[in-house]
Amino acid sequence: MRRRSVQRYLKPSTWALEPAPSTFAPSSRWSNKDMDPVPPKLRTWDTYNYIAYWISDATNAAMWELASSMLAIGLSWRQALPAIAVGHIIIAVVMVMNGTIGARLHVAFPVLNRSSFGFWFSYFSVISRVVLSMFWFGIQTYTGSECVYQMLKAIWPGIQRMPNALPPGANITTAGLMCYFLYWLIQFPFMFISPQRIRWLFLLKALIVPPVWLAMLIWAVVKVPTLKGLFGQHADIAGASVSWAWLRALNSALGGYATLAVNIPDFTRYAKNERAQYVQIIIIPVAFTLAAFVGMMVTSAGTVLYGKVLWDPLTLINEWESRAAAFFAAATFMLATLGTNISANSLSAANDMTVLFPQYINIRRGQVVCAVLGGWALCPWEILASAQGFLNFMSGYTVFLGPFAGIMVTDYWFIHRGRVDVPSMYRPHGRYRYTYGFNWRAVLAILLSVPPAMPGLINSINPKIAVRGAAFLFDIAWIFGFTVASGVYYVSSTLFPAKETYLDQAVLPDDEVWDLAKDEPLEGSFVEKDSVHADAKSVEH
Repeated sequence: MRRRSVQRYLKPSTWALEPAPSTFAPSSRWSNKDMDPVPPKLRTWDTYNYIAYWISDATNAAMWELASSMLAIGLSWRQALPAIAVGHIIIAVVMVMNGTIGARLHVAFPVLNRSSFGFWFSYFSVISRVVLSMFWFGIQTYTGSECVYQMLKAIWPGIQRMPNALPPGANITTAGLMCYFLYWLIQFPFMFISPQRIRWLFLLKALIVPPVWLAMLIWAVVKVPTLKGLFGQHADIAGASVSWAWLRALNSALGGYATLAVNIPDFTRYAKNERAQYVQIIIIPVAFTLAAFVGMMVTSAGTVLYGKVLWDPLTLINEWESRAAAFFAAATFMLATLGTNISANSLSAANDMTVLFPQYINIRRGQVVCAVLGGWALCPWEILASAQGFLNFMSGYTVFLGPFAGIMVTDYWFIHRGRVDVPSMYRPHGRYRYTYGFNWRAVLAILLSVPPAMPGLINSINPKIAVRGAAFLFDIAWIFGFTVASGVYYVSSTLFPAKETYLDQAVLPDDEVWDLAKDEPLEGSFVEKDSVHADAKSVEH
């Protein structure tokens, strides 16, 4: 009996999701309930939710590390802070442009991306996003494990004397690995909370974390007067090195949330209306610049007090003598990391996985897969071993994300001008099939924007591989990729338009008749109307 039970669980049919009657695709093979456009009753995010979301995301350890690591590579705060501000202003503009698409169409990034990349080529960007989200999940989980270590150390100082069975080159100790596992367990239950309800976690985090950061700022000012701390700090590099270091810092600032600039529709599709998410253009640069300033201020104070640049806030907390202060500060950073890891990483990866395997994976299952693979298959402690390594990682994946964002923005706003067909995004043989499922214009844009920056990426991973001047292009990877991909896509789409994709008006989910009793579209209405639109709505561009 037990053997039969095990065999039953190994069958794919056992794990197949129950097809929902609201599926907008031809069959459950191509969609599930979490992939479908969000019905009206689940559009619950208002302006305050997006404010809380970004305040909670700004106050996280990764943002602190980004700001303070810029000081570690030789920039002064007067150089690093503008780089962070400019980077987040650029990201905020792209965030709102792509976010508006999600708020209008109520569709997640992996689905709407088919309208620009083509049904099958869109899987390239989706798989890239899954991999990147898993990397970030591991990074944030490791950061959370540092918080757990500091909390345990405050309660039980003996953890510092725990025997280490791992070699020095592992960049992690036995105690660190134990804390990593504990934090992984702590965050795991939060992956079962729906996107509609998880917004309350962001609100809680936005209320608790900023006051603690303010307290740490006050501590820094009291312990080290500003003229001896941040305001007295100067750059350690000069000449052309300053310019390229500043560009690297700008690219790292762009890279921090280049992922969400691409998949922000995963969250704005839950907006009550498109105006609710407009606040992002203000709150993102303000919140992140202020958070960066706090990180720099406290890091500079720590440099004066302890004689070294403690760019990781947990290593700074490790120097404190007050065990109570260390415990509560570490607990706050753990909450901050938890919210960011769920919102920016596990939920993003889960949304992408629903498209890869819609018959078997919904958002909840996708988060579990991300937790298992992203949490253990990668080694985040290797990436976080040094400030330079962290910046290289931050910059690295902008090579792909800049072009993705550029193609999305250009296609919706400048090529199709908002006139897209949502039902066809769910159909493998719909109007967005292009050429065998590939929009060659998007392929061309990727080929001309990504490879030029790859030598620099390789050099950043292994400096022994000389690439000469090509390394400098990597320092502006996101801006280069976004600009080149946008330009190539616009020119190729204008000269050689995909006429079958042009409409005289958009076909939106709300154009359908909703079953008010179930709050879902009437079954079959999308497929029937889509076939009519495919014939009657195509016009010459």
